[in-house]
Amino acid sequence: MKLELTAQQSADQQAFREFSDTSIAPFADEWDRDERFPREVIERMARQGYLGAVVPQASGGSGSDMISFGLLHEEIGRGCSSARSLLTVHSMATFALHRWGSQQLKRRYLAELIDGSLLGAFGLSEPNVGSDARSIETTAHMEGDHYRLNGCKKWVTFGQLADLFLVFAQHEGKSIALLLERTTPGLTVVPISGMLGTRAAMLAELHLENCAVPVANRIGGPGFGLAAIATSALDIGRYSVACGSVGLAQACLEASVRYSSERHQFGVPLKEHQLIRQLISQMLTNIKAARLLCMQAGYLKDSGHPNTVMETWIAKYFASTTAMKAALDAVQIHGANGCSAAYPVQRYMRDAKIAEIIEGSTQLQEVTIADYAYEQQLAHHQPAGANHD
Repeated sequence: MKLELTAQQSADQQAFREFSDTSIAPFADEWDRDERFPREVIERMARQGYLGAVVPQASGGSGSDMISFGLLHEEIGRGCSSARSLLTVHSMATFALHRWGSQQLKRRYLAELIDGSLLGAFGLSEPNVGSDARSIETTAHMEGDHYRLNGCKKWVTFGQLADLFLVFAQHEGKSIALLLERTTPGLTVVPISGMLGTRAAMLAELHLENCAVPVANRIGGPGFGLAAIATSALDIGRYSVACGSVGLAQACLEASVRYSSERHQFGVPLKEHQLIRQLISQMLTNIKAARLLCMQAGYLKDSGHPNTVMETWIAKYFASTTAMKAALDAVQIHGANGCSAAYPVQRYMRDAKIAEIIEGSTQLQEVTIADYAYEQQLAHHQPAGANHD
């Protein structure tokens, strides 16, 4: 097996890194303090084709393969997790529209999502519903050619800025997915501030009071909301967070190598102390392993392999826990400076904790991965001709 990027992927990776180094990373601490993300940066990302990376060229997007898509999210995540989270949720909404939306909906919204005229967001979680997505309480009742939406969505990433929300609701006992415009009467957007990490992700609550949404704005049929649309969009989101976590861990490594080379203690640079070298070696090894898991998941997506969803779960689990450990060690290497806003590693630590929670918490992933392990074990040891009933 050849584990090597193509010439185009390598060129893309270099371009992503340069963009992150010049337009993202230098401003990330400021955005974190202000809990704001500039519109002009979103416009700049759109001009680079990043907002349409998940859409094929034939449909107007930049048509990125999934490994390059992952490299984009790794490099943006290395610069700022909040910027990466914008790409995450926008890509989820755009992907769902392109894959499951009607031609009418695509003509209406897709081009503007790709060029950044519209910013997309994803509304699944609720005040009483997190990992148990099947228990959503938001309702949709049919009235003529409209649905009436009532309920509340919480933790909507970039909900403060988004123009178009992919929201999920219950209709006659079945889940449905709807595209909800920000200007819809009855929709109130309530900013959420003071979060632990990804503070520039501009989270919001969506309060839905008799919001009239055209039936034509439904994506997929009744019952498809969670079973197909949310699941496939969340797979894209999970892959984004996995790759972004690799970038975050890489940022921790780069900061730690730089600081331990410059800082002196007991008459020598920190890097000369064996325990510091141990932390650096573990950091580097885990990052390389996490990156390979993400590349494998991306390769399987490109090849249409049936295991891609589970391999993405595994990649996200390992990459997010790797980012958390790398961030903790980076803070430790920086000592008291690591707890100061003057150094970015404290932001990395806060952002890494968020990565362990979103798009499937560490504990939920452990349950899911363990179930998969048992299923695989049983399948491999099923006697030939055994009765499966």
